[in-house]
Amino acid sequence: MTADGALLEVRNLVKYFHVGGGLFGGAPGVVRAVDGVSFVIRRGETLGLVGESGCGKTTTGRCILQLERPTSGEIVFDGQDLTKLDEGGLRRFRRRMQVIFQDPYSSLNPRMTIGQILTEPLAVHGLAPARGARAARVGELLRHVGLLPQHAHRYPHELSGGQRQRVGIARALAMEPDLIVCDEPVSALDVSIQAQIVNLLEDLQREFGLTYLFVAHDLSVVRHISDRVAVMYLGKIVEIADRQALYEDPLHPYTRALLSAVPIPDPEVEARREHVVLGGEVPSPLNPPAGCVFHPRCPIAVGRCRSEVPELREVKPGHWAACLLA
Repeated sequence: MTADGALLEVRNLVKYFHVGGGLFGGAPGVVRAVDGVSFVIRRGETLGLVGESGCGKTTTGRCILQLERPTSGEIVFDGQDLTKLDEGGLRRFRRRMQVIFQDPYSSLNPRMTIGQILTEPLAVHGLAPARGARAARVGELLRHVGLLPQHAHRYPHELSGGQRQRVGIARALAMEPDLIVCDEPVSALDVSIQAQIVNLLEDLQREFGLTYLFVAHDLSVVRHISDRVAVMYLGKIVEIADRQALYEDPLHPYTRALLSAVPIPDPEVEARREHVVLGGEVPSPLNPPAGCVFHPRCPIAVGRCRSEVPELREVKPGHWAACLLA
């Protein structure tokens, strides 16, 4: 994938977790949470990262932010490989990469007011040394996300879920970042509130020139906000394409199955279209299948899918798929 204008390049990212063999025994094993993931995010764009629960989306985001140290691979942010930096070297990049967490109910400290929550990162990074400047900045951040300055004096339990998520967005904005990892930021909210938060994220992106990695499992939300979409299955990227190309002409059978599960509001169209039903369960990342990881559930799998590992290749201009039959 071309790196022209790239803010972030992820190259062959691997993250394994060792389990078992501890205090309570159990057979030791290795969970292959992320297994050779590569993609590029260009400045000012939104890359949607979709897949079933447990496929490694959140772990990928945490590795990019260096909240989890990768087992191997490279994470190049604005020309610097973050995996080669120690904590001191990472500090100057921390404020340029922020995160919006999935759960607005547990990601805010219940013992701090909203003003204190937003002031803390400003104080830590020395962005507004004077108390008056910090208070003015908090009011400005609240206005940017559609809240009132008076909300600075409230505690998280006094706000609704949508308001709390707006505070989480304001906290990420406080550092004036280049990249924001949105870790399923609307999945815990009502549908009507989801639309408001997605629209807010788009408005902020236009205003501040932000770059997003938007992690989600709701394909309709991803279609609305993303410029390009990467589909993940069992720790691997199976398809990456422009939003329109992926939704109109998916090349990987897993992507086709995901899209066929998205309901269409028109009942006549919904009744006529083909639904792809996958058999079996997602294999365990403790013991992934040989060859293509999707072959046990794939409706078009052939013999060589059981032994050959498909590489992510450019099947059409700008459209990448990891399928031997694509």
